[in-house]
Amino acid sequence: MTPEERGRRIKEARIAKKMTQSEVVGSFITRNMLSQIESGSAVPSLKTLEYLASVLDIPISTLMPQNESDCVFPETEALISAKKHFAKGNYRAAVMSLDSIDDNSPLSDEISAVKARCYLKLAEETADSDAAKAVEYAKEAAVLAEKGFYANSALKSEAAALLNKLAEKLKKYYEDIISGI
Repeated sequence: MTPEERGRRIKEARIAKKMTQSEVVGSFITRNMLSQIESGSAVPSLKTLEYLASVLDIPISTLMPQNESDCVFPETEALISAKKHFAKGNYRAAVMSLDSIDDNSPLSDEISAVKARCYLKLAEETADSDAAKAVEYAKEAAVLAEKGFYANSALKSEAAALLNKLAEKLKKYYEDIISGI
């Protein structure tokens, strides 16, 4: 599906719902951005497509490519798969879905945001059983949380707080070892 075709579908859905561009965008995107998307001169992020589909009450599949040759960004399928894994609590599978995607992908900002959330969840899950692995996950979450358009200082703070907790746990563990010698 071309950007022009996607834009036409969005505009038709908006008009069918008798909504203005300003009513559709709310505070999520600008009216100018919606205008560019509708004209096909801008390619929306997956998050924006999800938002528009929700507001216009249409299935997101109507805004997505139907086959791989139509796909503007082949990484889209991996991102959708990762989000589904995340929603099911399968964080490791979500990360694996995204690991093969190049850092220069047009979707790298969204991919970093999803991976940051996954790594934080993995760190939380492993904190009691494998503190060293949890530290690796939390550090990766903190790094990814700072990247791109979807940078998230709250997520970075959560990762830092978990790292502090893990540091205290590891400190106590090593102190106990030393005192036992």
